[in-house]
Amino acid sequence: MKIIDNPVALQQELLTLKKKGKSIGFVPTMGNLHAGHLSLVQLIKKQSDIVVCSIFVNPAQFGENEDLASYPRTLSEDIQKLEALGIDYLFTPTDNQIYPHGKNKHSSVELNRLTEHLCGSSRPDHFKGVTTVVCILFNIVQPDVAAFGKKDYQQYQVIKAMTRDLMMPIKIIGGEIVRESNGLAMSSRNTYLSKAEKEKASTLRQTILSTAEQIKSGTSLEKTIENAINNLKRHGFKIDYFKVVRQNDLQEAQQTDKSLLIACAAWLGQPRLIDNLELNLN
Repeated sequence: MKIIDNPVALQQELLTLKKKGKSIGFVPTMGNLHAGHLSLVQLIKKQSDIVVCSIFVNPAQFGENEDLASYPRTLSEDIQKLEALGIDYLFTPTDNQIYPHGKNKHSSVELNRLTEHLCGSSRPDHFKGVTTVVCILFNIVQPDVAAFGKKDYQQYQVIKAMTRDLMMPIKIIGGEIVRESNGLAMSSRNTYLSKAEKEKASTLRQTILSTAEQIKSGTSLEKTIENAINNLKRHGFKIDYFKVVRQNDLQEAQQTDKSLLIACAAWLGQPRLIDNLELNLN
């Protein structure tokens, strides 16, 4: 595995490989890698000749009161995990290399749909930061295929839409959610949870599954959402949102819709946890 921090150097190497007919697969991350990230790497290895992973904690997607300074950074351990998987390149740029004029003066990329609801409601500039940095990384790496985890389902849909809108010749694939033994979706922020909180956090997954069963049985969407929110509050969660939306446009679902996403964000102690379930009704 070759570790490169210079964008131009990486781009030149990858362009040379592309001219030789090699396909490039890409997994962008913010590091502190867990089994969810590694599953994306394994997915990409099956789709491409050359595998590139990036580790960059993107300041543009953090709000003023969010955890940029304390976000877990574990580069040495991450390198060992990626080497064990046999990837070809690890890209580790600095803030100045990605945003040479500073993130507030740098050109930005913003999607004009899909971002105003769910996580976008409480994190208004988050997705502009995501689409900007992913567009920059795509321009550096110029991958043929890139993988994003479906735990961040809204992000996954936003990146797919940006790629289509800007006519980037990149296939976006989604990796299924990888979970802890108790059902909690794996996340770098799970390290903020105490042992007791981590066990209690399994309620999030259980509530989503219960909601799906209620919807299948014909319970109104309004009632299922009310039940879910009440259950999570009883278990000590502070709710950001609990929604049932359409998978394709993330708009609030109607009772007659068939391709649904049950999505939730809630705080338990320090971390804000997110989870979701794709529900397809016949």
